[in-house]
Amino acid sequence: MTDPVPETAIVAGCGDQEIATRSMRAIGTTATVAVTAADRADEAMTLLADDLRSIDAACSRFRSNSELRQLEVSSGGRPVAVSPLLFDALETARAVAVQTAGIVDPTIGSALIELGYDRDFDDIAAGDLPPDFRAEPAPGWWLIELNPADRTVAIPAGVHVDLGATAKAFAADRAAQRIAAVLGCGALVNLGGDVAVAGHCPRDGWAIGIAPESTSALREVDQVVTLARGGLATSGTTARTWVRNGRTVHHIVDPWTGDVAPAVWSLVSTTAPSCVQANAWSTAAIVWGLDAIGNLAAVGIPARLVRADGNIVHLGGWPLDGTGNNDPGDAELPNSLLDTGTER
Repeated sequence: MTDPVPETAIVAGCGDQEIATRSMRAIGTTATVAVTAADRADEAMTLLADDLRSIDAACSRFRSNSELRQLEVSSGGRPVAVSPLLFDALETARAVAVQTAGIVDPTIGSALIELGYDRDFDDIAAGDLPPDFRAEPAPGWWLIELNPADRTVAIPAGVHVDLGATAKAFAADRAAQRIAAVLGCGALVNLGGDVAVAGHCPRDGWAIGIAPESTSALREVDQVVTLARGGLATSGTTARTWVRNGRTVHHIVDPWTGDVAPAVWSLVSTTAPSCVQANAWSTAAIVWGLDAIGNLAAVGIPARLVRADGNIVHLGGWPLDGTGNNDPGDAELPNSLLDTGTER
C-alpha cells in the first residue's frame, strides 16, 4: 500500500458543484475518493487509506502475515476466532457465492496460484512461473464454516481462500458509507472499477466513465453514466492479464474447471443496490459467458456487456451507447441516470 498522491480535480458532469478527488495506489489498484465537500477531501483520503490498510491486513492473499493467511495455517478445519472485519469479509464472500449459485466462489485460491497469480499483480513476471499447470475445480465455498455466535471460522487444510472477487467491492461500500457518515457529505469511492456512493448525491448524480482501465481519462472512456445511489462494478478479461505456458490468461476463474473463464466478454458493467452485489453480477457474467444475457435479464440487472469482437449488449435499462455525452468539455451530464433498483 502506498501513501496518497495529492490530487485535486473537479469530477466532470456534476453540474456547477465542485467535487474534490484524491487518488493513490493501494491493494494492487488505483483507489479514488470523491466528496461533495471540497474542503474535506484530505480527510476523506485519510479515512479511505485507513480502511484499505485494515482490509489489506485482514484479507490479503499475498501477505504471509495477513489474518486470512494465518487463519488458513492455523485452522485445519477447526474453528478459529477472527476479527469482526475478516468475519464480515468472509460472510460477504459466502453470500455472493449463494447469490451467484456458486459461480463466484472464494475457494479458487489454489487455482489462481496454479495460474501464477500468487503475488501482487504488479509483481507477476511470466519468466519465473513453473512450467506445469493442472486445472482442478475449486473445493467449494460451503467448506468455509462461519459461526456468528462466537465469530469463529473453520477452513479445511489445503483450501486456499481468495477474496479478490469481493473484497474490493466490500471495501468500497464500507469506505463510502464511513466517509459520508463521518464527514457529513456525499462520497464516492472507486477501487479499480468497483464504485460505491453514499451520502448526499450531487444534484445531477455522480458521473462515472466506463472503460477497460479504471484510470482512463474521461475523453478515453467508452461511455459516461450517472449514479445516484448504490454501486457500479466493471469486470473484464483484458486489463489484468499475463502469460502462462505461452497462453494469455486473466484473473477471473471458473470454479467448476479451475481454469480461466473463456473470454466471451471483454468487459461487463453492472449496477446494484451495493457495490458488492454489482461486482458479484459482473464477475459472474464473465464466467457465465453467453448464458450471462439470460441470467442477468432474469433478475433484472442493468448491465452493459462488451463481446470480445466489440459488439455491445445492453440489459435491464442500461442506456445505449451514444445516448449520453462523453465530452468533459460540455457542461451537461449524459442523460443516462442508472437505476440501481432495490435489494435482490
